Amino acid sequence: MGPIYSLGDFLDMVRRRLFTIFCVFVFGCLMSLWFAASQQHEYETAEVLQITQPQIAGELAKSTVEGSSARRMQLIEQRLMARGTLLEIIGKFGLYADQDSLTELQKVVQLRTAVQITGVAAAREGFADDGTISVLTITARMPTAEQAQQVASEFGRRTVELSMSTRIDQARETLRFFVQKEAALADQVAALEDEIAAYRNANDVTLPGTIEFRRAEIAAMNEGLLEIARERIEIRRAADRAQSTERAATARRLQEEAEQQLATLDAQEALLTRRRAGLEASLQTTPEVERQLGAYDRRLEQLQGELAQMTARRNEAEVGFRLEASHQAERLTVIEPAPLPDYPVTGARKTKALMGAAASAVLALLAAFLLELRHPVLRTAAQMERETGLMPVVSIPVMDTRPPRRGWFRRKA
Repeated sequence: MGPIYSLGDFLDMVRRRLFTIFCVFVFGCLMSLWFAASQQHEYETAEVLQITQPQIAGELAKSTVEGSSARRMQLIEQRLMARGTLLEIIGKFGLYADQDSLTELQKVVQLRTAVQITGVAAAREGFADDGTISVLTITARMPTAEQAQQVASEFGRRTVELSMSTRIDQARETLRFFVQKEAALADQVAALEDEIAAYRNANDVTLPGTIEFRRAEIAAMNEGLLEIARERIEIRRAADRAQSTERAATARRLQEEAEQQLATLDAQEALLTRRRAGLEASLQTTPEVERQLGAYDRRLEQLQGELAQMTARRNEAEVGFRLEASHQAERLTVIEPAPLPDYPVTGARKTKALMGAAASAVLALLAAFLLELRHPVLRTAAQMERETGLMPVVSIPVMDTRPPRRGWFRRKA
């Protein structure tokens, strides 16, 4: 403990360093009073928002807004804490108007520090954490109670509006994408059907079964030609029999009739032959036509499948958009508006001043003790015996030989 070993030594130190202790204590008290007077009271309030579940089960009508509520709330918080949004709130309520020395950036930083947004995770279902938030708390700490309530309410209102607008915008963009995709596929299907129709007309394939029909027609013509050949043989045989059995006039008449029938059969045979030749010529390009038509059919089937799938997704997106527009999906609701705080959350100024005075007293005693350590002096016989082990025989007090100083009035008298 240095030169202080007893209460007497301590009191002697206080007596010797009374001026230093007094100066340090007074200076510390003045600084404590200035600090307590410069401290501004702060009021704190909170607004509580709840994330309500959809009114219609997801299995019956599913929303197209995906992702966890925690991630959506994080994105909303980032938009709320943006510099432009905070400047709008500062200008709307006149925050920090009494602090003219602050720049816009400093005001934005102070407001970001004064507002806290915290979420409470919902109860888990099983062991998986799906990132769902059940309650969102917005806490505001401001110099006045009215500003704290206004700021908390404003952030709560903007949070609800941003959540609603972002969900509706996401559902609208999803619906717009599927509508555009469906329209593009419908246009592709129509263009492909027109291309197939033009190809069929160019290759005289008007119906899907035309090739089979032509083959059947050629077979029928072949049968007709065989029938004509049989009839020709029968007519000639009949004419030959008439020549041998009938009279000359009758035979001549029957021969003329036979020649007329043969001429008719020749004309029919020539017509069927030309028709068959044309059909056979058209069938010579059939493999290439069939291959191209098959490719067209496969492509058309693929596009129709994509179109059907896109139509189903567009219907789901339309249902999701209607859910969001009618506020029947997940949404934020205010379950506890921000109340007007009654008392500040910061400590009382008197308490801070008293704590500063106590700290000043301790600091003053510590300064006196340090001065004693800096100039160690044996001042009493007890200290001499304790430090050196020698008992002094005589203790001579300090004699002040200077004349006593008299005041101005005494000197005049």
